Amino acid sequence: MEHTHAHSHTHSHGHAHGHHHHHPINLKHVSNAFIIGIILNFLFVIAEVGAGLHIHSLSLLSDAGHNLADVASLAMSLIAFRLAKVKPNEKYTYGYKKTTVLVALFNAVILLLSIGAIGYEAIHRMISPEPLPGKTISIIAAIGIFINAITALLFFRSKDHDLNIKSAFLHLMADAVVSAGLVIGGILIIYTGFYWIDAALSLLVGAVILFSTWSLLRDSLRLSLDAVPEGIDLKNVQQIVKKINGVRGFHHIHIWALSTNENALTAHVVVSKDTDMDKLQHMKQEIKHELLHLNIQHATLEIETEDVNCEEADCEPKKS
Repeated sequence: MEHTHAHSHTHSHGHAHGHHHHHPINLKHVSNAFIIGIILNFLFVIAEVGAGLHIHSLSLLSDAGHNLADVASLAMSLIAFRLAKVKPNEKYTYGYKKTTVLVALFNAVILLLSIGAIGYEAIHRMISPEPLPGKTISIIAAIGIFINAITALLFFRSKDHDLNIKSAFLHLMADAVVSAGLVIGGILIIYTGFYWIDAALSLLVGAVILFSTWSLLRDSLRLSLDAVPEGIDLKNVQQIVKKINGVRGFHHIHIWALSTNENALTAHVVVSKDTDMDKLQHMKQEIKHELLHLNIQHATLEIETEDVNCEEADCEPKKS
């Protein structure tokens, strides 16, 4: 399959290369972000568990559990990124890019499960609150804000280019919000002695995570079912390609995600029967170039001449 990147600058379309999808993700930067995030968050989990056990604070322990789930998901995302770079082989002709989609899906499921656990525990605690040292809770949680915010900022630059980076960013921001909630809760406990605040906050935490996880679950599910990726409109792709000089028809279009940041397309291109080879090559290059601007990196095109009687019913897409 010939790639489009080499020749694309020979066109006079130089202006269009400012498009955001032309700047691939800086993998070194992202890998480092994941590694730093994993280490910092893991150290924080250990601190939280220690303090939680020491003062019998359930909110710290449940937050630690939720942070541990994040460490695991950061680790999985990192592995998925590494796998996405593995070269295709005879068994896996696309390489392992799809792992990025599966990991995003898995992350969403894990988060939903952790919300369930937090919620159950919180309701139990609301019914029978225990006395807690608010000050310790606040101090530990304050460290959490700092760590989560720093790690989230590492992903900020690349978050819109990839579902896994976006999920990492969302997790960490949610964690920072959670920690802020725990700080406030700790302070309120010091001044009011209302120990149930601890549990009420963890319910709020659950709601925050649920909200950010839902879209992740939806997007990753769509990609695992090979749906047309977000931001690409099939009708629009068809119209743009049909406008290219020499293209008489464009059908049997399939668009799907190879990974959380690369998309593929297969389609039939109809041309008039007197089109010569040079013209055909030029036309294919132009189509691929246009597709690249629509965020479709891998295109496989089958050429048909218009006098061929197309047996298949959906030659020209009928208006449904």
